[in-house]
Amino acid sequence: MVLKYKLSIQKFCETYQVEKHFVIRFVEANLIELTRDGNEEYISEDQVPKLEKMVRLHRDLDINEEGLEAIAHLLNRIEGMNKELVYLRNRLNLYEE
Repeated sequence: MVLKYKLSIQKFCETYQVEKHFVIRFVEANLIELTRDGNEEYISEDQVPKLEKMVRLHRDLDINEEGLEAIAHLLNRIEGMNKELVYLRNRLNLYEE
C-alpha cells in the first residue's frame, strides 16, 4: 500500500483539538492503524476520515468514547456486510445472465 500522505498524531490532535488518548483509544480498540517512522507515529490518509467522523460525533452529539467505539464497530460491520452484499449480487448476476 502506497501512502499519499501521513499525519502525525500530534498534528491531528492540535488541528482537531483532541487529546492524544482520544486517538490512542481507537488504536487500542483496533479501529484505526498507525504507521511508525522512527519515534513518531502517523495516521495514514485512509484512517483520517474515520477519526474525523469520531471527533464530529463526539463534539456534535456529545457521545462519549465508549459510545464512539461501539458506533465505530457497528459502522465497520455495516461496511463489511455491504461489501459482501455487492459480492453476492455480482455472483447472482453471473447466474441470471
